[in-house]
Amino acid sequence: MKYHILGKSGLRVSEVCLGTMTFGTVWSKHFGGVNKKTAKLIFDNFVENGGNFIDTADIYQDGKSEKILGELLSKNRDNFVISSKYSTITNPNDPNSGGNHRKNLFSSVNASLKRLKTDFLDILWIHAWDFTTPVADVMRSLDDLVKHGKIHHIGISNCPSWIISQACALSESNGWTSFSAIQILYNLLERSAER
Repeated sequence: MKYHILGKSGLRVSEVCLGTMTFGTVWSKHFGGVNKKTAKLIFDNFVENGGNFIDTADIYQDGKSEKILGELLSKNRDNFVISSKYSTITNPNDPNSGGNHRKNLFSSVNASLKRLKTDFLDILWIHAWDFTTPVADVMRSLDDLVKHGKIHHIGISNCPSWIISQACALSESNGWTSFSAIQILYNLLERSAER
């Protein structure tokens, strides 16, 4: 396995990242999923082949993905680069359980840390842009979590480039933490980076 520097972070990540959206069976009917035993086999194979970069999200399998991953990481968490995401509504009865605002950010991160059984995330991704929270509020809130040591790096996915550009400019001018990486909708089926 080869390792690469993630963006401008200095963080060394395996060239293959283990996505854990299917760790758990809550979404089996619509998106697929695997039980703990199969998840462990996948995880162990990834580790045996030199993988250290793992991606999850608070919403995956309604939080079960993070719980399973937390159990798998319990003995050697420091050997891995763990990234999770927030933004998507996690409780349909609570309008503040989704979005990019400070309330959801802090509660999502705290819940993810508890499920993952860790004190910090190596990377926190904004899962999607909500188009309601001011960019400055989001970046300031993310910077606060970095200063508190709950997250070390930040990233963004599913977001227009003009928002990312504005966020980077605000972060630079205010001395806040800026994005280390982005995830864009670009794959074998979707070959356009336009959004």
